[in-house]
Parts: sequence; structure tokens; C-alpha cells
Amino acid sequence: MAAQRITLYSAKICPWAHRLALKESGLSYKRFEIDLQNKPEWYAPKVNPASKVPAIAYGGPDTEPENPSPESTKIAESYVLLEFIADLVQSSKPLLPATPVGRAQARFFIETATSKFVTPWQSSVFKGDDPSGVLPAIDAIQDLLPPQGGYAVGNDWTIADAAITPFLARALVTFKHDIGAYDEGQGKKVWELLQTDDKYARFRKYYADVTSRQSFKETFFEDIIVDGFSKRFGEARAARKAASAS
Repeated sequence: MAAQRITLYSAKICPWAHRLALKESGLSYKRFEIDLQNKPEWYAPKVNPASKVPAIAYGGPDTEPENPSPESTKIAESYVLLEFIADLVQSSKPLLPATPVGRAQARFFIETATSKFVTPWQSSVFKGDDPSGVLPAIDAIQDLLPPQGGYAVGNDWTIADAAITPFLARALVTFKHDIGAYDEGQGKKVWELLQTDDKYARFRKYYADVTSRQSFKETFFEDIIVDGFSKRFGEARAARKAASAS
């Protein structure tokens, strides 16, 4: 079967839209950057009525991203897309384990890691909660990792790794640069703990493994993350300080 055309609508700053699985799949695709603060008027009616990224247009004739073909299938929601991409290439480049048990373990890892990690991280940068609130989530992630090494569910990289890596990367960048609505110095403290405490040695090895892959290097833009988050959350920190002082 001939390869179908894929257009990915994404945003470099957004962890949900981080396109690791597409890079790992080897599939050819077009990419269109969506400005999350100023989305094109055509995006919701033509691509995703929910107006969120990521989304893809799959199949149909070759068109410009701004005018996707009505014959293409529009697919949204990050985890749906991860499984869809895995299904497209499972016979040639498996992105899910081969066995039902392995696939269940990958999906359990995705659900556990993201549900425990995303909320405390976002609460720290958005609301000013103590960043150390992510540590129990990192404990849970570390407990799920194979103790002998490897990726989320074994020796092979899967969409389980694709699901959590973008959030871990953005969190560690924000903590390293102390970016967020939390009190100054709290993020840096958590980052230093994760870099030095023996308790997190397995987590550090896992993070080094997933971020050393070429697919990550080609799709993660630390300077954009730092700039975008600094502008947004620097204002949040200032507002929080002003509110506490009044």
C-alpha cells in the first residue's frame, strides 16, 4: 500500500505536540507551526474543531497545510495520534511492544506517568505551587522503569517514552532555569536534587537515554522553551509577589 500524505499541525513549545513518534517512525510528513497565542482562523474549521494541537491531516491529495484537502482524514488528541502512528508502522518499525502484555504495560506506563507528573508540574509553573510536588511522580515513574536499564517498558523505545519525555524535558528546563510562578530558587533546588541525589540515579539514566536519541535532538528546542516560558511565567511570578505584598 502506498504511503499516505501526512500533515502535522504542531507547536514547538507544547509538550502535547512534541513530534517524537513521527520522527521515530520514519514516515514522511509536512509540518505546520501553530502559534498557540494567535491560531489561524482556518485551523478550527478545517483541521480540529477543538482548536488544539497536535492534529494531523492524513491522506488525500497534496495541498498546502493552510488548505487541507476535504479528502484527508483529520485526527487529533496526542495519545490517539501516538497509537495511530504506531499502527501505521507496526510491521516495519514497531513503536509498541509485540505482545499484548507488553502493549498493556506501555499503555499503563503512559497513563501512570502522565497522570501523576503533568498536574504537579503545571501547578508549579502556572500557579506557584512548590516544584517539589513533582518528586512523588518521579518516584512513581522510576518504580515503573526496568531496574536493569532500558526504556519505559524494555530495551526498545516505544510510544510510552514518546508520551512522557516532552513533559520531563520541559519540566527539567523550567526548573534548571528557575522559570515559573513559584518562589524564586525553588525550581533550581529541585533540579539540583534530581541531578545529584543517588535516589534518582535510575531516573537520570532513563532521562539521558531518551534525550540522547536523534529524534529528541531534532524536535526539542530549549531556547524556545526558555524564552516562551520566561515571558509567560515571569509575569506570573511578579503578579504573585505583588499579591502577597499587598
